[in-house]
Amino acid sequence: MSFNLQPSFASDLIKVVPLQESDFESLYAVASDPLIWEQHPNPDRYKREVFQIFFQGAIESGGAFIIYDQSTGNVVGSSRYYEWNEEENSIAIGYTFIARQFWGRGFNGAMKKMMVDYAFQFVDKVILHIGATNFRSQKAIEKLGATKIAEIEVAYYGEPEKWNFVYEIKKNAWKSW
Repeated sequence: MSFNLQPSFASDLIKVVPLQESDFESLYAVASDPLIWEQHPNPDRYKREVFQIFFQGAIESGGAFIIYDQSTGNVVGSSRYYEWNEEENSIAIGYTFIARQFWGRGFNGAMKKMMVDYAFQFVDKVILHIGATNFRSQKAIEKLGATKIAEIEVAYYGEPEKWNFVYEIKKNAWKSW
């Protein structure tokens, strides 16, 4: 079985589908909110020219998604798979952002659960890179059972390196979650 980095997922709450070039405007409408990025290593990502670089990296990654609210069809946000490492039997999930109207309502958890469940059909570890000052994302991922394992500098696509925490979810621990 081969690891498709852009499958589609759906639940009663959300629909997760591969990101397309044509999704730029609808996704930027969400990303243009400065408060989404205030704790992120790149707090200027709400600016169109900065988001364009981020979006291009998402398209080129071959693993990016756009997430929709099933009940309204509104864009919730985006996430992606990246850094598939066959030798380490791991994949990273990240570059996630969600519109503030969906914060605290289970959308992030539902999306991450579907992505992690799918990934564990192919790998034994899921890695997440979270900005060192992104306390909201750190708390959210810890609620899903992720454990902080390291601190590193990460160079986001087209951006300078930023300090990040590395979190890990192991397949055997996820099953008991």
